Amino acid sequence: MIAEMLSYPFLVRALLGGILVSLCGALLGVSLVLRRYSMIGDGLSHVSFGALSIAVAAGWAPLGVSVPVVVLAAFFLLRITENGKMKSDAAIAMISASSLAAGIVATSLTTGMTTDVSSYMFGSILAMSPGDVRLCAGLSAVVLVLFVCCYDRIFAVTFDESFARATGVNVRFYNGVIAVLTAVTIVLGMQMMGAMMISSLIIFPALTSMRIFKSFRAVVWSSGAVAVICFCLGMMASYRFSTPAGASVVLVNLGAFLLFGAAEKIRGRCRQTG
Repeated sequence: MIAEMLSYPFLVRALLGGILVSLCGALLGVSLVLRRYSMIGDGLSHVSFGALSIAVAAGWAPLGVSVPVVVLAAFFLLRITENGKMKSDAAIAMISASSLAAGIVATSLTTGMTTDVSSYMFGSILAMSPGDVRLCAGLSAVVLVLFVCCYDRIFAVTFDESFARATGVNVRFYNGVIAVLTAVTIVLGMQMMGAMMISSLIIFPALTSMRIFKSFRAVVWSSGAVAVICFCLGMMASYRFSTPAGASVVLVNLGAFLLFGAAEKIRGRCRQTG
């Protein structure tokens, strides 16, 4: 079946793009989950959908409009939560609902729910063009390189901002780096998973890995591996049973989470009896 899947160019493009985006989302997700920013992916995906819908309605380049808008939204969310004027969950809910409403209104007043807009809402990974894959590969490489280069600083900011600030780390700058990388990953994953499910690529691998591993480094490595494996298995299930690709990937991630949870309980019982 794998050989048959790889004989189709559009499936190869989907696999390449999906693996890269899944890996980026999983690595960033560890920091976001630990900082209780799990839902920022969901909020930014709705911002991206609103920007993409307006861009499609106006005849502009969707990604050219969406990337800067989502980056600005990420900075705005961080600034609100840093100032303490609004809780992070309330800020995300406010921006998420407003952006989604703006996108729906723009769509209804102009083009209607076209194929392009629908693919950004629900995902259409099989429609990725060679240009989409090249763009995805380039931006994913930038995200991965920056994450690796800033790993120590991201680790410090994730666990204790006050201590990191005291040791000379520019906390605001590295918060901005995390925001930008997350925003880019969300925009790249929109066409693959859709606004409704893109946050799963950020949340599930981190939560799954934390059931077994306790150190930051181990969770990061495990999250990357879990994300890639679950994506490939989800694509295989989608091909085998003719189910939507994005939904299949999410369900495989759910299965991995339950499996790791069961392994954690078994290990705990073994320690108690031993």
